[in-house]
Amino acid sequence: MSYKEWALTIFLASIPLIGFILVLVWAFDSTTNIHKKNWAKGNLLIMILAFVLIFMFIFLFGGLAMLASLSD
Repeated sequence: MSYKEWALTIFLASIPLIGFILVLVWAFDSTTNIHKKNWAKGNLLIMILAFVLIFMFIFLFGGLAMLASLSD
C-alpha cells in the first residue's frame, strides 16, 4: 500500500461510526490487503479495550458520586 492509501485508510477509520464499520469490514473481509487487515484487527482491539475502560471509569466514578450524594 502506498502512503496515500494509508493516509486515506487512517482518515476514514477516524470518522466515528463509519470508521468503526469500516474497520470491521477491513478486519474480516477476505479480499482486503493483509497489512490493512492486520492493522484493522489491531485497531479494533484497541477500540474495544478503550470502550471497556471508559465504561468501567464511568461506572466507578458514577457509583462513587451516587454514594457521596446519598451520604449528604
